[in-house]
Amino acid sequence: MIIVPKYLQKGDTIGIVCPAGFMASDKIQTCINTLQNWGYKIKIGNTINSVSQNYFSGTDEERLADFQQMLDDDNVHAILCARGGYGISRIIDKINFTKFKKKPKWIIGFSDVTVLHAHINSNYKIATLHAPMASAFNDDGYKNEFVLSLKNTLEGKKNKYQCAINALNRKGEATAELIGGNLTLLAHLIGSSSDIKTKNKILFIEDVGEYLYNIDRMFYQLKRSGKLDKLAGLIIGGFTDLKDTDRPFGKTIYELIDDVVKEYNYPVCYNFPVSHAKENVALKVGCTYQLKVAKNKVTLQE
Repeated sequence: MIIVPKYLQKGDTIGIVCPAGFMASDKIQTCINTLQNWGYKIKIGNTINSVSQNYFSGTDEERLADFQQMLDDDNVHAILCARGGYGISRIIDKINFTKFKKKPKWIIGFSDVTVLHAHINSNYKIATLHAPMASAFNDDGYKNEFVLSLKNTLEGKKNKYQCAINALNRKGEATAELIGGNLTLLAHLIGSSSDIKTKNKILFIEDVGEYLYNIDRMFYQLKRSGKLDKLAGLIIGGFTDLKDTDRPFGKTIYELIDDVVKEYNYPVCYNFPVSHAKENVALKVGCTYQLKVAKNKVTLQE
């Protein structure tokens, strides 16, 4: 049974932290302004615009302490990870979830935040929120439907999503728990205490900046570890900024994935709006969704 954190009320506080890569404070300001306009108070973590001189937003100890403080603060009602990148897997085993288990709050983000989504789902059965982060608010992004899906979700509204038809879609319906995130991180977590359990679940996957052969390798890692065997459904999101070798891999990204999963009979949809690009809707990891892949329409709704 999944525990769903309380939805937010006006006046509630959202903590903003950088538990992985560095992000300058000026890149977060539009996000802060927008969240305040939505009616929320903001608490800024110490890892925002930290004095770190390397890739990370602070040392492992600093990032751990910042996230832990937000997790344990009863006056913080949700935690927005300002960006992903890399770094959460370096601290995940040291995070103390004792208070969080007693009083869950929404953990928000994607990309490297997949580590938190997977770990919390597998170990504590608490819903989290795979959703746009701070940079998505910039350049008028706060006005688009994808960022507004985050607003709706935080308020407890149920979003209904659609995506364009793809020739490789496999028709069918499934109602099941939704789980997933970034392919690289899902493959990275296999065999760890944060490994996802996929049996009878709808799995969604996206990625960015990878070579086609590497995506193929990671999908075979999922397949060989049994993650694809007994799914209720599979949602393939955006794979942006793809790279290929001088001697081409020989298949498009969706052809590559179809070749890996063609033996299974569950519904599959491609080009769903979950990605590292603008098209990135808010999805409640751990909650039950209904996926319908029809001839002329694809829908996903709670």
